[in-house]
Amino acid sequence: MMRPYSLASRRQSIRILVRQLAHPHRGWLAVIVGAMGLEALTGLASPWPLKIVIDDAIGDRTLPHWAAGLIGPLGSNATTIAASAGIAMVGIAGIAAVASYVNNYYTESVGQCVANDLRLRIFQHLESLSFTYFDTHQTGALLSTMTDDVSTVQDVISSSALTILIDVTTIAGMLGLMFWLNWAVTLIVVAITPVILLAISWLKKAGKQATREVRRRESDLVAVAQVGIELVRTVQALGAQATEEGRLADASRAKVLAALRARRIKSAVPPLVSLVVALCTAAVVWRGTALVLSGVMTIGSLTVFLAYLSRFFKPVQDLAKMTTALTQALVALERITAILDVDMTVRERADAREPPPFKGAIALEHVSFSYIPNADILRDLTLSIAPGAFVGIVGPTGSGKSTVAALIPRFYDPPKGRVLIDGCDVCDFTLQGLRRQIAFVLQDTVLFGGTIRENIAYGRHAATDAEIVAAAKLANAHEFICRMPGGYEARIGERGVTLSGGQRQRIGIARAFIRNTPILILDEPTASLDPESERLVMEGLHRLMEGRTVVMITHRLNTVRNAYPIFVIHNGGVVEQGTHDELLACDGLYAAMYCTSSGSAEMSTADALAGVRFGCRGR
Repeated sequence: MMRPYSLASRRQSIRILVRQLAHPHRGWLAVIVGAMGLEALTGLASPWPLKIVIDDAIGDRTLPHWAAGLIGPLGSNATTIAASAGIAMVGIAGIAAVASYVNNYYTESVGQCVANDLRLRIFQHLESLSFTYFDTHQTGALLSTMTDDVSTVQDVISSSALTILIDVTTIAGMLGLMFWLNWAVTLIVVAITPVILLAISWLKKAGKQATREVRRRESDLVAVAQVGIELVRTVQALGAQATEEGRLADASRAKVLAALRARRIKSAVPPLVSLVVALCTAAVVWRGTALVLSGVMTIGSLTVFLAYLSRFFKPVQDLAKMTTALTQALVALERITAILDVDMTVRERADAREPPPFKGAIALEHVSFSYIPNADILRDLTLSIAPGAFVGIVGPTGSGKSTVAALIPRFYDPPKGRVLIDGCDVCDFTLQGLRRQIAFVLQDTVLFGGTIRENIAYGRHAATDAEIVAAAKLANAHEFICRMPGGYEARIGERGVTLSGGQRQRIGIARAFIRNTPILILDEPTASLDPESERLVMEGLHRLMEGRTVVMITHRLNTVRNAYPIFVIHNGGVVEQGTHDELLACDGLYAAMYCTSSGSAEMSTADALAGVRFGCRGR
């Protein structure tokens, strides 16, 4: 389910996430804060050697007590004072350089580490979610969050977030020293500052909304592009390039417009701040000059004051410039926490245990299930499968056949009813332990970019080369693999696009052989195959099915004519069950489906299983 996601809960989630991400790096954060503090102090100290030169080396004032204590032993003439001030300038600059290096390098290091932690956390959380979540969320939008939003957070940590600390420290230190130098002139600065802060606050609010819209449009763009690329064969086959290009153009145009709106807000900040700074500087120069002429303030003090003033508004300007970056990071964190706060995982019980080796008895007791509220696809469904049986599950499209198969390994949990294996509720077992004893051959075997050897061993990486070759031979895959350049080390394209459908299915069967599980689920394994590919696939399946509990979901009824029993599912429940011949004799839904199917096209499959009976006990 989705957790309530009010503004307060969103902010709380962000605060918790930030604390969790910062905790492992608290040692380096302390080093960074120390370096930033040192950098702030050197910034405050840097104008003072110039003041001493102007007032005490060039002018006729005597050295302050603290300066006299440092320079006195070397002499108090103008040349010595100037040389000492120069050395102090170099020393302050050197300390500032070291502090700046430590600050820049380690903030980048922490930023990279946090980004790495975030990516792993998001991926691990997505991998743990129920299929229900992915039924309603676009992959492109999730990838955008995992890449773009994480990069945004990393950039802010590396260049902005901790810099705020040094800016605030510098502003506070400068204000204190400016008040000490001349409180009347400092009041001019204090009076101007709220104007800038109010402008920043207003622009920040507008920028946040604009940034949120940019991120949403970026996600839409990624989703449209991903679909167009993944389905490029279908698009070209149907001549729909113009349609997809139009969809991408619309999404891209919307993203451009949103980005320009955000840029308008961002572009308004620096000029506004610069104008206010210029007005404030002009007022200080006018007032400070009058104070110098009247003898209230020295030229050196005015120089320090103006130096502080120029640097005082720089942190304010930096804060203004960082407003957009911080807003983008906040929006990114909102999108990240929106994923991490999803509570749609298939949960293990606290006392979940590793299952013993399964015998293969499967039962569903009074199971109800829906993908969307108030639209049950299964209603009080009950069925039982004996150990070692070969059963078929058939029914009209959308009747819930594949849903039954998905409930057995707990890809979904039914809100009502129980799924049992060997008399035990599957919720009593650990997820890994449960799924380790179930193998699948689906309608479209998904292969990963890599070698054929890696794809066959996927799911049991400890498989030996001999086991991989033996599995390929049993699946009728060895021959075509050997013909490929590189054989088992041949690399295949993403999702196996360089292989035919029949070749992919045979690699999927070899993968199931490698797993060597007591339960086998077949979901339309021969759909869309040509007769020769179907024959080779069915020969491999014939070998794979021996000695296992086999659940076959199919529209092609001849593939289950030797199954017992065959369950016919309609309107959320089992409406018929029995052997192929018994169901035909009942002249019900199964018989109607069989009569409308293309029997001649499916006889090759029936011949592949001819004379073979699986699980016929008790008939």
